[in-house]
Amino acid sequence: MSMSANRASDRLAVALLSREYPPENYGGAGVHVEYLARELTSRVDLGVYCFGAPRSAPEVRGAFQPWTELSGTEPELSALRSLSVDLLIARAVQGRQLVHSHTWYANFAGHLAKLLYGIPHVMTSHSLEPLRPWKAEQLAGGYAISSFCEKTAIEAADAVVAVSEGMKRDILRAYPSIDPARVEVIYNGIDPDQFQPDPGTDVLRRHGIDPARPLVVFVGRITRQKGIVHLLRAARELESSVQLVLCAGEPDTEQIGEEVRGLVAELERERGGVVWIESMLPRPELVQILSHARAFACPSVYEPFGIVNLEAMACGAPVVASSVGGIPEIVVPERTGFLVPFEPDGTPRAEPRDPARFSRDFALALNRLVKDPTLAARFGREGRERVRAQFSWSSIAEQTTALYRRLVQASPARTPHSPG
Repeated sequence: MSMSANRASDRLAVALLSREYPPENYGGAGVHVEYLARELTSRVDLGVYCFGAPRSAPEVRGAFQPWTELSGTEPELSALRSLSVDLLIARAVQGRQLVHSHTWYANFAGHLAKLLYGIPHVMTSHSLEPLRPWKAEQLAGGYAISSFCEKTAIEAADAVVAVSEGMKRDILRAYPSIDPARVEVIYNGIDPDQFQPDPGTDVLRRHGIDPARPLVVFVGRITRQKGIVHLLRAARELESSVQLVLCAGEPDTEQIGEEVRGLVAELERERGGVVWIESMLPRPELVQILSHARAFACPSVYEPFGIVNLEAMACGAPVVASSVGGIPEIVVPERTGFLVPFEPDGTPRAEPRDPARFSRDFALALNRLVKDPTLAARFGREGRERVRAQFSWSSIAEQTTALYRRLVQASPARTPHSPG
């Protein structure tokens, strides 16, 4: 056997499980899995198993559609459809030495693989169902299923990866039975070569954005978690010169979709200057918009990490964000942007205790950058340097691979199967 064959046989056979994988990405977890997989392929024998249509990428060993018998419009059926895909994935990963799942959609598949094949299960926690009660609006009874899947998987996982120190604290509060030694902090990351300042204006003009006006940009899904409603209320107090650019789509529910539509219409009547892009933008288009932001707004009420802030910083945009979750580990006040204090109301929904004050404080921070382009530019430069120095995918993949090796070495030997 050749040395290269020997080296190949020594590589861990890892299954990476995710609902999202390119080209079907719609959130931060999908971005995380995309870049982590890219880095892991040179370090382990990687197989990606995801939801959706077949993929041509060589690392994708399986892409699965839900059972057709579960089709229908009832909101709870979406959770059952996810479980049907989990069963197919659990069958497909036979022969892998370790499974690594992302989000509740795929966590249960990882848990089943652990039971079936006696292999370690690593679970990256990008958010926590107990801290997202608004999901009940979206999933109805399916929220109880998503919560069951997450709780079952996280309490049994061999290791839980938290994407920030704030997330680790949330995990141990939400699931106190978990041994803190099983929770490892490995940050999210970004590729600063793909997200870098673009001075062009063709994309701006195509979307009706005036490059001569200061831009405040929001990127995210229309959900309670992302706080878009609070930003729209804060926008009433923005400088009249500001153009508010909302890259926002996929409302969680018809109710919040209508609420946002009403607030946008109200803003248009009162001050104008709102550009709402409801479709998912190709990365180069998003990069150009972020590159021209006088300020990037992240008004989330819950954010375990907030990878979108790294994307904005890498493009040279200063960030104004809620001081929640993992965001304070990304945004450095008075250096890369501003953090707006957030006092939760004490309910499971974690809305601000004083919504009017939160929106007002958010507007004040945004206006500081709008009025001082020199300060905004300095924050933007420092933000990009921070991303390059602290959040590289190479480092994240090295930490992740080291975790895999520790778990496999500590795992009892089982009869091997041919990798799937």
